[in-house]
Amino acid sequence: MTALVYPLLAVIGIAISAHLWERATADRAVRQRLSLVFLGGLFGMAAGAPLGFALAEGLWALPPDAPLSSLQTWQVIFGGKTVTGGLLGAYAGVELAKRAVGHAQPTGDLFALTVPFSLMLGRVGCLVEGCCLGRPIDAAWYAIRDAHGVPRWPASLVELGFNAVFLAAAYAWARAHEDAARPNPLRGQLFHVYLIAYGLFRFGHEWLRDTPRLWHGMTAYQGLALLLALLGVARFVQRAAAGAETKVDRLDLPEGQSSPS
Repeated sequence: MTALVYPLLAVIGIAISAHLWERATADRAVRQRLSLVFLGGLFGMAAGAPLGFALAEGLWALPPDAPLSSLQTWQVIFGGKTVTGGLLGAYAGVELAKRAVGHAQPTGDLFALTVPFSLMLGRVGCLVEGCCLGRPIDAAWYAIRDAHGVPRWPASLVELGFNAVFLAAAYAWARAHEDAARPNPLRGQLFHVYLIAYGLFRFGHEWLRDTPRLWHGMTAYQGLALLLALLGVARFVQRAAAGAETKVDRLDLPEGQSSPS
């Protein structure tokens, strides 16, 4: 039964995110373009998550004599998913989709209000299924016991908390800067801030997660996390240098409030 929790939560997250995107603008043509951009992000995440796992863990788990012609070998390589690879893939998918449909306006502020929520649901699934474990620790009030009763660092719970804090901060910032006429240094930049924040958080938090150590106690996930942070910095600087005070697609908020910019 618990095996159904993760996919169910994923569907719920996608449905809620799609609903927010559907409300992003009253312009039908723009809404259609945004729908395709959203699908581009989904496909990118679906491709990037297992690819990131393969690079960070799957390839390293293969025995030296594993036959590449075996289905079991490929199941080991691509048998898991990682948020870091998923975010990188999603970003690439969104950028490719925007170019394909000719949508030039920033969409990052919309993603900054949907991606953390979706990842929170994903970590709830991790808690239920007992995956994505933290390292074994001494018994403590905050420890989570695995299926064998071993106390572990509450890795999934901590990451859920990080995303909850970022989501609350992003939403508060968006509500405080609803007036598009007022200067807003983060207009169109919230998702770049998220990539930087999550990348740095994940790099540090990885020391407490139970993942394969490849080099001086470091994991390949830390490399992916640094790529996320560097991508966020590069794109933030690029947009800031371009004087990005462009109009961001409207996102209707409850009770008739104007959109976050």
